[in-house]
Amino acid sequence: MGHDQPYPITPLRDLDMGRLRTYSLRDRGGKVGLDHLASPQPGRGTMAHWLHSLPDTLAAADLMSAARAVVSAREAGKGVLLGMGAHPVKVGLGPLIAGAVDEGIFTGIATNGAAIIHDYELALTGQTSEDVDAVLSEGRFGMAEETAVDLNGAISDGARSGMGIGRAVGRLIAESGAPHSGVSVFAAAYRRPVPATVHVALGTDVIHMHASCDGAAVGQASLLDFHLLARQVAALDGGVFINLGSAVIIPEVFLKACSVAINLGWGLEGLTTVNMDFIQHYRPRVNVLARPPGSTGRGISLTGHHELMLPLLLAAVRELR
Repeated sequence: MGHDQPYPITPLRDLDMGRLRTYSLRDRGGKVGLDHLASPQPGRGTMAHWLHSLPDTLAAADLMSAARAVVSAREAGKGVLLGMGAHPVKVGLGPLIAGAVDEGIFTGIATNGAAIIHDYELALTGQTSEDVDAVLSEGRFGMAEETAVDLNGAISDGARSGMGIGRAVGRLIAESGAPHSGVSVFAAAYRRPVPATVHVALGTDVIHMHASCDGAAVGQASLLDFHLLARQVAALDGGVFINLGSAVIIPEVFLKACSVAINLGWGLEGLTTVNMDFIQHYRPRVNVLARPPGSTGRGISLTGHHELMLPLLLAAVRELR
């Protein structure tokens, strides 16, 4: 047939709907039953009442599965690592995360470079997150002196003593007398102590614009933090890794840490991974949920705003303990 000829029309079949084979609904069964349904919550009920009132389906079931995985991991002495971008700190979750570190729920924290900025500014002055639109045209965006000088200084001092960025910043906040250090994730990790690692892409953070930034020190300290993260991942069989709102940096760093651990002979059997974000991006879906758990673990996707979903997860964990 020539290329300029139209494709033939496909035939239609006559259907007799009266000949359809049916069965009894009572014999069919279903994926949702009475034991899956929500139950009314009593007036002035507790968080436990609220959690038990949830339907055992879809996202509600996934939330409780994630909470049970965290509790099971900690009861078995396995790690629960929280990876995140900076947004959870910006939206006010620092004290909750710090509290979970103090309680031993989170055994490690991994963040990008912006997280230390918001964490330090809140600890030092009680406020953070400048209005970029208002100050960019004036050349003032990211020009806070204390943020740049203090953090860059801490990173350089830490690198000289063989310390990663997370611990160096935690030491700065915990030992400098910052008036609001109680809300700091990194100070809590430093005090406990729990590994806190920072994975930097040079040029992405406001402190990189300043003369006080030593690129060699940043690179050295961030590489030390990668090695520290890989050491934690190598012991994560039967544990949990949570990615809270990082679309690129943490999923990529986590995947490489998994590869290092497996290459050196440490398995990740029974690993549960959880991705929590208000948009499910490609890298978290593949590099966190699909690849690392393999055939022996599980990936759980929880979609929603950080300021709602993380408090709910932590509340569920505490109720199940």
